[in-house]
Amino acid sequence: MREWQSLAHVKWECKYHVVIVPKYRKKVLYGRLRGEVGKIIRQLCRQKEVELIEGHAMPDHIHLVLSIPPKYSVSMVI
Repeated sequence: MREWQSLAHVKWECKYHVVIVPKYRKKVLYGRLRGEVGKIIRQLCRQKEVELIEGHAMPDHIHLVLSIPPKYSVSMVI
């Protein structure tokens, strides 16, 4: 069964797969930096009322599955 969220007059389920890539896809996301980026992403999600469903950090990119309320555009959150 789907997990619908609700606002005042709306039931919604908006999930987005977002990939964040460093310039020229350089392999810079490893070690301590990888952990710091994870903390920053979790903190930003809490501030912007976004649910981080899943996230994976690779050396050259980050995959995120986000549940963003319809009152925010994806570009506003990212």
